[in-house]
Amino acid sequence: MQTKTKAYIAFTATSVLWGSTWVMSKVGVKGLPGLQLSAVRQFIAGTIILAYFLMRGEKLPTLRQLALMAGIGFFTFFLSNGLSTWSVAYISSGLAALIAALYPLFVVLLELFINKNNKPSALTFFGLALGFGGILLVFYEDASHHHGSSYVTGILLCLMATIGWSIGTILLSKNTLPIKPQYSLGWQMITASVLIGLLSLATGQHIPFQQVPLLSWLALIYLVVVGSIIAYIAFLYTMQHLTPSVAALYAYINPVVALFIGAALLQEPLTLFNIVGSVITLLGVYLVNKSVHKPAPLIADADGM
Repeated sequence: MQTKTKAYIAFTATSVLWGSTWVMSKVGVKGLPGLQLSAVRQFIAGTIILAYFLMRGEKLPTLRQLALMAGIGFFTFFLSNGLSTWSVAYISSGLAALIAALYPLFVVLLELFINKNNKPSALTFFGLALGFGGILLVFYEDASHHHGSSYVTGILLCLMATIGWSIGTILLSKNTLPIKPQYSLGWQMITASVLIGLLSLATGQHIPFQQVPLLSWLALIYLVVVGSIIAYIAFLYTMQHLTPSVAALYAYINPVVALFIGAALLQEPLTLFNIVGSVITLLGVYLVNKSVHKPAPLIADADGM
């Protein structure tokens, strides 16, 4: 089989598998609190990654390097994965994935605020309007099926997670450590898992492990093996053999995958409003990335977020 063909297979796997992790997170939180699920997942995945690199002779990071990775991990895993996993206890997996897809818009907004020299074009503002307008359309339709503060809580948690990932993306692009990105990822996961675990204890988002049902354990195993390891390996292969612009398209496919799998497996609402709003949102994200001089980096999240 040709390398190019393998790369496209890897790209398809990345898009589908990371999209499916939103649904599996939703399955997992039915029997295991979201913060506890995220903490255990990141700890196991981080341990596996670190064990692999340490056995291959990688050196332990310095205290300064560890502090920097922990700081980045606070945004990339503590806020993003911890809060997004918590959010799917209150909102649909498809909606959570769609909100997460907005992160390039927040990256652009944050960089415009930080760097006053960046002059946005009319296309940038049009894309931003489409992106947030599409989300509002989905909100309007989705809110008709949900009432009460829990729905609002889920939306706010997912928005905070998306903003956290956006900040982490900017930090990753501006801070280059003399450490392999995959090795750094393991340290980010481990340090974030400790913080998420502490938050789960502080908020009462934890239960004894013997009370966790089998379905949640299976979801956790899927998230670790498929979401944090297999899909990430497939993404790295894609990045090595396809252009970055093609590889980055997974970010637009993930929400669509989550939307349809969630509807098929979990009977989450799938209406014309949902579909049209999702298309408008993703079109807005695409236009914003196209309009800026340096596109907002679509850095791989080991969960889709």
